[in-house]
Amino acid sequence: MKSELREVIIQDTLANPAPLGLLGFGMTTVLLNLHNAGLFGLGSMILAMGLFYGGIAQIIAGIMEWKKNNVFGTTAFTSYGLFWLTLVWLLVAPKNLEGVNAASNSAMIAYFIMWGIFTSVMFIATLKLNKALQFVFASLALLFFLLAIRDITGSAFIGTITGIEGVICGVSAIYTGLAQVLNEVYGKTIAPLG
Repeated sequence: MKSELREVIIQDTLANPAPLGLLGFGMTTVLLNLHNAGLFGLGSMILAMGLFYGGIAQIIAGIMEWKKNNVFGTTAFTSYGLFWLTLVWLLVAPKNLEGVNAASNSAMIAYFIMWGIFTSVMFIATLKLNKALQFVFASLALLFFLLAIRDITGSAFIGTITGIEGVICGVSAIYTGLAQVLNEVYGKTIAPLG
């Protein structure tokens, strides 16, 4: 009896979840940082975006990246989705749950520094990826450190600068996500990613 070897090719038919994650992150980041820049107060619109589009949508994108065997996408989208959920919790829980105290200023400084360190390492990973993602992660690392500096100094001016930088970061993520959608739909580079 003759044995026969067969080659099996598995084709990835799953959609690219990165645009969903990038847009959830980017749009929520822009809106929160318009608040940080002083354009409007912190209200239910920002909190809802943080819960659902910045939070849950990014977690879904992270799980989809796991299915695609993408450790970077899984780690980034799931982590930042959970960042948004923790941030909303930090803002809402003390006002709505008896016995839950607001995070101290020093605790929030530590929170932003930890996210800045994490994001700096994720930025290093983007050096193997495209320039657009490099900009998103570099500007996000800077944003977290600026948030910590704002809380250390209590400076309204640094808060405004932080908000402006955060809008730039968020817009870069929106561009990167929409560029991926357009490039994939048209099958060619419509919006360059570098």
